[in-house]
Amino acid sequence: MPSGVPVKESATTAVTRDDLIKGLQEDLSREYQAILAYVVYSQALKGAEYQSIAKELEVHAGEELAHAIAIAKQIDYLGGMPNATAMPVKLTKDAKEMLRADLDNENNTVRAYRERVRQADALGEFAISEEIREILRQEQEHQIDLATALGIDVPDVSKLKK
Repeated sequence: MPSGVPVKESATTAVTRDDLIKGLQEDLSREYQAILAYVVYSQALKGAEYQSIAKELEVHAGEELAHAIAIAKQIDYLGGMPNATAMPVKLTKDAKEMLRADLDNENNTVRAYRERVRQADALGEFAISEEIREILRQEQEHQIDLATALGIDVPDVSKLKK
């Protein structure tokens, strides 16, 4: 389907290939952000109570790199050029602030990937949708890990403000 040609998503909205590419570019910037944050935070967390989550954040960094590669591949498939710009990373020495920043970022990522699945499905790009669903599953696991480390329930992203 040519780029820019709208596809009926519902009676009131339509999504185009360009919309999907733009969303994936934002997702890629969020993945870069996550890689950087997890690398920094995994090494900067101090205290015995954070040793376990610090090791888990190292694992998350690798998973986020795999996500970035997968998203870049989908952008290229759709005819776009993957970007090289990370969203900003909050730098702090406070362990709870680090974990809270990571959780906030994961919440935004989960919300965005849910939207990207809807867009890909609306365009009939089911392989892209499946790829994103797998990434989404891992991002939700990251939410669980971070919420558990903070001693809170996983936030319901559908009720959080963007």
